[in-house]
Parts: sequence; structure tokens; C-alpha cells
Amino acid sequence: MGVVTYNYESTSPVAPARLFKAFSLEADKVWPKAAPQAVKSVEVEANPGPGSIVKINFAEGLPFQYMKHQIGGHDDKNLSYSYNLIEGGPLGDKLEKISYDNKFEAAAGGGSLCKSTMKFYTVGDYVITEDEIKAQIKGSEGVYKAVEAYLLANPDACN
Repeated sequence: MGVVTYNYESTSPVAPARLFKAFSLEADKVWPKAAPQAVKSVEVEANPGPGSIVKINFAEGLPFQYMKHQIGGHDDKNLSYSYNLIEGGPLGDKLEKISYDNKFEAAAGGGSLCKSTMKFYTVGDYVITEDEIKAQIKGSEGVYKAVEAYLLANPDACN
């Protein structure tokens, strides 16, 4: 097994606290509303706290039916959260899991900067390429941008 770490940053006109809530604390409510073309439902086992499992069910016609995240934790004060993708989605037989650490910060010109560190845990001798990582990011950007648009259109959401 190998581990490949990749850092990624994206900007948004939405305030950091609202994005943090939309992606960590209220994802089960926001994602299906914001991206119904991609996310059918989000199911949270018990409280959305460390160790809990979150199952994201995708809309028909997408490459994956679902994926499961195990919550690592979230920090309301620092607007950061972590989770592991442990089942389904892009894992297939080449990836054991993908770990994500995300932090939302205020951007200099307003809005926010999302800093993500992803760790890809590969199976056996498999080596994930940068192109494969970028394809993973591109796939998740669709939901990210849909949530961003939803928050801009609904200023009372995730406040």
C-alpha cells in the first residue's frame, strides 16, 4: 500500500462559515437541494460526529451509486473538518480509502478560500497519477459549485 498526498485550493464568493456548515454540519439537508442532478440523498448514522458514517446516494445515470464517508471530526471555531471515503464512489479495487482534511478561511477580497489536503491510500503496487487525482477533484467540483450557487441564491441558508 502507498499513500499519495495532494493539496488543493479553491475560492468562493460565499462566507467561510456558511460553506463550512453546508459541507460538514448540514450536508444531509443542503446537498440534495443544491445538486439534485447528482445527489439523491445523504443519510447520517446517528449524530454527525467523529466515527459516524455518512452515506451519499447519487442520482441515476452517474458513474457511482453511492459512497460512504467516516467522519473524522469538525472544528466549528477553525471552520475545518475531516473525513475518510471508505466505501463506494471512486475507490474501486485500486484505492483502500481517501482521507480529506478541509479548512475554510476568509479570502483577502471577501468570500472564502477552501484548503483541502487529500491522501490517497492505494492497494498493492498501484500508483495513482496526478491526472486521476485531478479527475476526482473535477467530479466533486460539480457538487461544490452547486452548493455554492444554492447558498448565493438562498442567503438565509446555513447561517
